[in-house]
Amino acid sequence: MVSARNPPRNVCVIGAGPSGLVAARELRKEGHTVVVVEQNHDVGGQWLYDPKVEGEDPLGKGKALNVHSSIYESLRLTSPREIMGFTDFPFLIKKGRDSRRFPGHKELLLYLKDFCEWFGLRDMIRFNTRVEHVGMLDYGEFGKELRWVVESKAKDSDKVVSEVFDAVVVATGHYSHPRLPSIKGMDAWRRKQMHSHLYRVPEPFRNQVVVVVGNSLSGQDISMELVNVAKEIHLCSKSLHVSEGLSKVLSKHDNLHLHPIIECLHEDGRVVFVDGSWVIADTIIYCTGYSYAFPFLDTKGAVAVDDDRVGPLYEHTFPPNLAPSLSFIGIPRKIIGFPFFESQAKWIAQLLSGKRNLPSKDEMIKCVQDFYQAREAARIPKHNTHDIAEFEYCDKYADFVGFPHLEEWRKELCISALVNSDVNLETYRDSYDDEELLQEAHESPHFTQLEAEAFCPL
Repeated sequence: MVSARNPPRNVCVIGAGPSGLVAARELRKEGHTVVVVEQNHDVGGQWLYDPKVEGEDPLGKGKALNVHSSIYESLRLTSPREIMGFTDFPFLIKKGRDSRRFPGHKELLLYLKDFCEWFGLRDMIRFNTRVEHVGMLDYGEFGKELRWVVESKAKDSDKVVSEVFDAVVVATGHYSHPRLPSIKGMDAWRRKQMHSHLYRVPEPFRNQVVVVVGNSLSGQDISMELVNVAKEIHLCSKSLHVSEGLSKVLSKHDNLHLHPIIECLHEDGRVVFVDGSWVIADTIIYCTGYSYAFPFLDTKGAVAVDDDRVGPLYEHTFPPNLAPSLSFIGIPRKIIGFPFFESQAKWIAQLLSGKRNLPSKDEMIKCVQDFYQAREAARIPKHNTHDIAEFEYCDKYADFVGFPHLEEWRKELCISALVNSDVNLETYRDSYDDEELLQEAHESPHFTQLEAEAFCPL
């Protein structure tokens, strides 16, 4: 729905990672005044690798985490670079850089820096500044004129700066606050326990017996890295299903073992699994995912995090009672992220400018309730509320702002990589058989839209 144009808004974007950067660009494109508040010294968010993890609570139980990034030194992308880029800024190979299809994390950070420079976003960003509090001004007067007080503090300063904004976009990511299991004896176990949030390199685990909890991508990646230094690695999995790729890895490495979940931990170092088997371990690494957390945000109960369900949020973006002055970008998981963040950013920017309207508050609330009921009927746990995992939703979302649907080659390359990783877990990043799709992608407008001289030939 299109409506009359609003005057430009004064908008605060929290976070200068991928979702915050594209939000800033789209908001400025719509004529809004934008301030991006970023706690780190540069752009990138999760992709700004931080090797310094000393002093952090190893399980991430501290009230405030100083380390935002959960990236380990050897991390490579799990998706091919071709599908990762924003729609108008392809993730191309540049001279002298990591040219692999599944490059390391530094290459994606450089891509985000390129994006920032290409669109001139850096002058909008306040680096080394942490948001301490976000709250409503004149609480009780809901509606279009709702405004927000944002309190922030520069690094190495005790001075809190308070400012008023017409709208706030929360783009802080969701891979920083460790999600931990509840295991009997966990508090009494006296040896080293840590969350993968703080894992960086394998060397500290040399000659150790390590239990890795969680058979996710990070759990598998870390286990495969540890086989070269650790005495034994015991990988725990909720699922009894073992992919062909993981089966190949297990048969190749004598010191890597697969177990069901942990039954309990004992003070003497024993880790007992539900099948009755046990090991004495030196370290437990919990690769058990992350929780959504917005410790700075006070919405008087309008938005809450309940078992990793952030809500109520209309289409994972807008709290019905506070829309469109408060929005969240980057909440959904298991999607092709960058194009989706871009469609979210366009929708937010156009709603604030008045180009489009949201449904009524009651309609939005009903939509959220219907979505929750559908997830429950499908027996999807609450903590998986924002795991989308379907291209159709991304295309439906794009229709809200007239945004192009995901290209078929992008969808097919995504599926091809997933299938290959399932079969060839250790080698899928370097060995693949999708040349025809790759050629189709490189010949598409997505890859031919920028000046060729800025990039080396593919």
